[in-house]
Parts: sequence; structure tokens; C-alpha cells
Amino acid sequence: MRVEIWSDIACPWCYVGKARFEKALRDFPHRDDIEVVHRSFELDPGRAKDDIQPVITMLTRKYGMSAAQAEAGEDNLGAQAAAEGLDYRTRGRDHGSTFDMHRLLHFAKEHGRQEQLLDLLYRANFAEERSVFNDDERLVELAVAAGLEAEAARAVLADPEAYAAEVRADEREAAQLGASGVPFFVLDRRYGVSGAQPAEVFAQALTQAYGEHAPLKIVDSGEAGGADVCGPDGCAVPQR
Repeated sequence: MRVEIWSDIACPWCYVGKARFEKALRDFPHRDDIEVVHRSFELDPGRAKDDIQPVITMLTRKYGMSAAQAEAGEDNLGAQAAAEGLDYRTRGRDHGSTFDMHRLLHFAKEHGRQEQLLDLLYRANFAEERSVFNDDERLVELAVAAGLEAEAARAVLADPEAYAAEVRADEREAAQLGASGVPFFVLDRRYGVSGAQPAEVFAQALTQAYGEHAPLKIVDSGEAGGADVCGPDGCAVPQR
């Protein structure tokens, strides 16, 4: 069964939600049958690469809250992250475009290192001092830490069209599915779970979706010899 997760590296609830989902998945008895696919979603699509500002400043300008309200919100997020065993810097973080990170994640997916890179990007953005925005060499370092080749990652970042179509396709699909925010989890294309829900909610959704994920049922005439088909050993010849 496939679980698709739309998220953004700049989204703190995506950081927390991923940990909660993984907690539910670890305890799920059929976890080895679950394929997890991460998909792209930008909170600020079209944001210029060099448009970087402190998170507190962004929150006050974008959402009209006071600095005190923004700081209180960050403190709450820090507590939520800590409850999941995650480090979170409540002050001094930057906010900017994540488009290049999403492109790099699609590159990593081709090489089987998407999960590793995503975890490193989350930690770098939310827990470490050095900014991940508008710093290609920082992203290359993280790509290498995830097991990717430096020059290949650098080439992706140098070409603004590399994997851009894949990012945009993910975002169009999110809109078609009705996702207006992230994290957004889609289980077997049957159920959608919006937000960083408690692990218990994810566990319930996994159980329900898996229970309805029935294997394909074959319908035939029931006659001896089965239907007329072609397979690895050739095609069936009617015996008339």
C-alpha cells in the first residue's frame, strides 16, 4: 500500500507530522507492506531565491500577528517538536524559497536517497544555526551527507529547469486532491489526512486503509483450462 506525503521543508508542522506518522508506522504490524512517497508542496511558490527574512518577521508580515504572538507560536511549536524528540530553534531561523530543495529531493528520489535528504533538510532548517536558504553549497553538503555525489547535486542546483517539472506536477496534483495546506497524507488514494495529527490518528488511518486494500480479484468463466491468455510460456491455444 502506498502512502503519499505532501510537505514543505519550511513547514514546521510537516517536520512534526513526519515524526508522528513514522511513530505510527513503526508500530503498524504491516509496515513492511507500506511504500512511503514524499511529494512537493511550496508554502510560498514563486518566492524569489534571494528573498530571505527572519521567521518572526515573516510571520508578522504575512499573517498580521504581533511579534509577541509570533514568538509564542514558535515556542509552542518548539514544545510540540520536543515532545516528538525533535530539536527546534525557536529564534534566529530564516524563511525563504524551498523550490531548489524540492528539485534536489526529486533528484535524490531517483537515487533512492530521498528519505535521507528530507530528514537532513528538516534538521538543518529547524535545528541548526546555518541557514539553508540561497546557499547552494550548503545544500550540496546536505546532499553529500545523504549519500549523493557532490558534482551531480551541484549540477542540479545550477540548472533551474532540472526537476522543476516534477515539482510543479506534485503541486498540481495536490491541488486536484483538494490539499490547501501541508502536511497532507494520502493513503492508498482512499483516505486523506490533513495536518500533523497525533500518532493514534495515523495508526487508525493506516489500519482502515490497509484493511480495505484488498488484493485483485480474478474473474473468469470457471471452465477447465482457464481463459485464453498469453504469458511467459506462450499463448493458450483453444482446444476445440
